Amino acid sequence: MAERRGDRWISIALSVLLHAALVGVVAYGLWSFRDQTPPAPHVLAIEATLVNAHDLTPAAPAPVTLPKAQEAPPPEPEPEPTGPPAPSAEELAQRAKAEQDAAAQAQRVIEEKHVAEVEAERKAQEKRDLEAAAAKHDAEEKRRADLKRQSEEKRQADEKRLADAKRLAEEKRKAEEARLREQREADLRHSLAAEEHVMAARSSGQLASWAAQVTARIQRAWLKPPSASAGINCMVYVTQAPGGVVVNVRLGECNGDPAVRESIQAAAYRASPLPPPPDPALFEREIEIRFRPAD
Repeated sequence: MAERRGDRWISIALSVLLHAALVGVVAYGLWSFRDQTPPAPHVLAIEATLVNAHDLTPAAPAPVTLPKAQEAPPPEPEPEPTGPPAPSAEELAQRAKAEQDAAAQAQRVIEEKHVAEVEAERKAQEKRDLEAAAAKHDAEEKRRADLKRQSEEKRQADEKRLADAKRLAEEKRKAEEARLREQREADLRHSLAAEEHVMAARSSGQLASWAAQVTARIQRAWLKPPSASAGINCMVYVTQAPGGVVVNVRLGECNGDPAVRESIQAAAYRASPLPPPPDPALFEREIEIRFRPAD
C-alpha cells in the first residue's frame, strides 16, 4: 500500500518535535550551570609609596627600613551564586513530563489534523463518486433516450417505406389491370374486326378461290400410280407453316388403295410451298382439300 503524503508529513513533524524537546532540555541545563559565578582568586596585599622622579636627588643614603612582615589576610568567603539554582531531579522529571505532555499534545493535534484531512478526503471522494455516478446515470439515460428516439425514427421510416411500397404496388397493380383491360378490349376489337374481315373475305368467294388454287397445285404434283382407278375421292388434311410450307399431310376418308394414298401425300409435299391466300386474313394452318383428280 502506498504511503500517503499526509502520513509522511506527520512522521517528519513528530521527529522534529522530539529533537526540539531534547535540544531544549540540553540547552536549559547548560544555561543553568553557566550562570553560576566561580569563586574570586586570593590576592596578596602589598603596601607601597609613590614618589616623583624629580625628587630623586642624590642624597645621603638613608637607612633602609625593612617593612614589617604582614600577616596573610583571612580567606574571603565564597560568593553566593547569583544565577538560578540547578534544577532538582523532581524538577527535571516534571520538565520531562511537561515536554512529553507537550509532545503528546502535538501528536494528538497532528493526529486530529490527519483524521480531519482523511475525513475531508473521504467526503470529497464520496462527492466525486456521487457526481461520477450521477454523470454516468445521466449519460445512460441520454443513451437510452437516443436509442429510443432512433428506434422510433426507424420504425416510422419503415412504416412510411412500407406504406409507400404498398401504395406503389397498388398503383402498379391498377395500372397493369387497366393495361390488361385495354389490351383485352383492343384484342377483342381486333378479333371482331378480323372475324368481320374474314367473313367478308369468305363471303366474297376469295377463300373458295384460294382452296381451288391449293387443290389444283396438289393435283398437278400428283403422280398417278398404276393401281389407281377412275373416280378417286379422298379428303386431305394439310398443315402448313407461314409462307405455305407443308409440314404435315394426313388423309381422311379415301377410296384409293395404299399406293394411291401414298401418292396423294407425296403430291401434297411436292406442292410445297402452297400458294398464299389473296388476303392474309384467310390464312389457316389447317386446310381441308377434296382430292378428286379428273380421270
